[in-house]
Amino acid sequence: MKIQEKTFTLKNGRAKAFPYLLYSPDRMKQGEKYPMILVLHGAGERGEGPCEPLKMFPLLHMMEDGLQIPAIVAAPQCPCNWLWTDLCVELKEFADKIVATMPVDKDRIVCTGLSMGGFGTWLMGITYPDFFAGLAPICGGGTSWAVSQIKNVPVWAFHGDADSVVPVGNSIEMCDRLAAAGGNVKLTLFHGVDHDAWTPAFHDTKLIEWLLAQRKG
Repeated sequence: MKIQEKTFTLKNGRAKAFPYLLYSPDRMKQGEKYPMILVLHGAGERGEGPCEPLKMFPLLHMMEDGLQIPAIVAAPQCPCNWLWTDLCVELKEFADKIVATMPVDKDRIVCTGLSMGGFGTWLMGITYPDFFAGLAPICGGGTSWAVSQIKNVPVWAFHGDADSVVPVGNSIEMCDRLAAAGGNVKLTLFHGVDHDAWTPAFHDTKLIEWLLAQRKG
């Protein structure tokens, strides 16, 4: 996979810029469109660059180690003292820029994130339900009263049932409410796992294949 480290200057919102990592297939075929995976890291990786800490995210780490996937992966860095849930407008502007400048299939845009990024994944989906083909929040949570907004967006959520940082009840409530609203939702709980649900999510399940398989309609 080709990797570029760049900075995106924002026109709208409160943050000024997102440093980011952009992965793309080594040999993109002319005229072909690719899925896009928007990756939202956790609170510990916030900063103003460089983006090296973002490579701790399991998917990015696996790609650095040689994993090849037919997708464009965009991983912005959240500024210090902000949360992803504060920056939905800015994230959407960033994602729109990637879509406008890369050969992205607009019917195959998905979002995944862990911890702070898990909360961000839920809220991005709720805020922009028509933009995403799938969501994979890991040890997150959010505004369960609003999940009916994503009843048409497939969701696969993950959480450790021994999480001492973000209560597992957050994911259970979100998924239960989404299921009650008629949503297409699956929750995978890892028995005895504390906050690091992202490692088994990416290494012990078919999450990557699931992300690549999502398509609107």
